[in-house]
Amino acid sequence: MIFFNYISDRWLGEKALLPWREYMEGKKTHFEALKEIFSSLRVTKRELDDFICKIKIDQSFFTVADYCCRQHIPVYICSAGCDYYIDKLIGKEMAKNWIKLVANHGVYSPEKGLVMNPLPENNPFYAPNTGVDKAAVVAYLQQKGYCVVYCGDGMPDVAAAAVADVVFARKMLLHQCRLLHIPAEELKDFDEVYHFLKG
Repeated sequence: MIFFNYISDRWLGEKALLPWREYMEGKKTHFEALKEIFSSLRVTKRELDDFICKIKIDQSFFTVADYCCRQHIPVYICSAGCDYYIDKLIGKEMAKNWIKLVANHGVYSPEKGLVMNPLPENNPFYAPNTGVDKAAVVAYLQQKGYCVVYCGDGMPDVAAAAVADVVFARKMLLHQCRLLHIPAEELKDFDEVYHFLKG
């Protein structure tokens, strides 16, 4: 899910995406671009929270999460966005299935928008460009002896996909995997991941 696309389509408009274009041109970091976009939002907290709760989620993800929970397989959600909307959207399911979240921290107010802060610099998963080093999370799990199955769709996922054991990718990540010859299966929905894990 690319959250800034949802809020831009709903409230901000095309002009608000200028920081993202500057990121794609190498003029801003990923974190700087998202922070600028998110902080420009000016709606009530209730409007934002109600909107977040209506975002559709691939329900097969919860099938995977439930299976992993029962099999004692750790599941991590790693986001270069922020925890504010992830908690609102699937916080109950994360708690139910013991899903660990590694993400930047977000606080919302109508006066300041969605203010995003990176992980502390002494956090082993911190990265200056995105706030969250997804590849470090993959390496951490591999060091614990896990075969890491990685799913993603964006540019911050590329480094993690390059070191993961199995990759399911879509959108920008799939394109980059093809360009960089990173082995990856196309991720259409999480049913594919569920069947892979069971097999």
